[in-house]
Amino acid sequence: MIMNIHKSNPIEEILNQQSVLILDGALATELEAYGCDLDDPLWSAKVLLEHPEAIVQVHKDYFRAGADCAITASYQATVEGFGERGLSEKESVALIKRTVELAREARDEVWEESASSRNFKPLVAASVGPYGAYLADGSEYTGNYEVSDEQLIAFHRPRMKALVEAGADLLALETMPSFQEARVLVSLLKEFRGTYAWLSFTLKNGKEISDGTGLRVCAEGFNGEDQLAAIGVNCSSMETAAEAVQVLSQFTRKPLLMYPNSGEVYDAKTNTWHGDDSSDSFESQSELWIERGASIIGGCCRTNPEHIRKLSDKWKA
Repeated sequence: MIMNIHKSNPIEEILNQQSVLILDGALATELEAYGCDLDDPLWSAKVLLEHPEAIVQVHKDYFRAGADCAITASYQATVEGFGERGLSEKESVALIKRTVELAREARDEVWEESASSRNFKPLVAASVGPYGAYLADGSEYTGNYEVSDEQLIAFHRPRMKALVEAGADLLALETMPSFQEARVLVSLLKEFRGTYAWLSFTLKNGKEISDGTGLRVCAEGFNGEDQLAAIGVNCSSMETAAEAVQVLSQFTRKPLLMYPNSGEVYDAKTNTWHGDDSSDSFESQSELWIERGASIIGGCCRTNPEHIRKLSDKWKA
């Protein structure tokens, strides 16, 4: 029998103590700042093999900036992906579990530094990224995988099992472009009794997720799922994410989360980012996020500890 990762809803516990829960920001951006090369199909999971100490450092940076929750480096860490590098299934599962261990190590060290100033121990949310992230063919932005439910179950189950067994506080079913995949993941969640998760979609626009499914359908489709602790959006512009949260708020009573990109825009032709990435803009825009109904906020692509520090200072002062 698989162990429970939490006896009660960890998000609910924190939101009972403070009105806003602060997530961390981008992992890949900070790993690159520490000199890691992520130009690889494994992306940040490549660092697990080469420089795991850098992952610990990034997690510590975010916790010290005021994050209440770290998202692990397992977004693109899969049995299939590691297998293509020649690792056995046993070795791959151990690496997936290691993502939780690294985040917990960072959390516990920072907790020892600051326990007297915090009401609760921050959370470790184990990232479960979409099938398309493994494919690395752009389908993670559209959700058009053309695979069966059974294929998705076979892909996701081993990683979810490993992350639960590693002792994460909850799962982050994140950056989901596909309603089909979201349904599969939430159904798999039932195999892990006592495990909570949040579900976060990517967006086509302020009313639809990437595969074109309406946000109303997404909200109402999961209202009855008790193990789903929150629902929301990530990896989109601040404006689009705020619009989407407002739509979701009309059709669910679950806590809403959003962790948008920094404000820069990605150019797929040149693989570069352009535009405003000001943490001041991020902080000021967050007023609208809360107004629209979000209670769990943080950052996705191109955000850094300074973005999170300003959110923490603003909403936990």
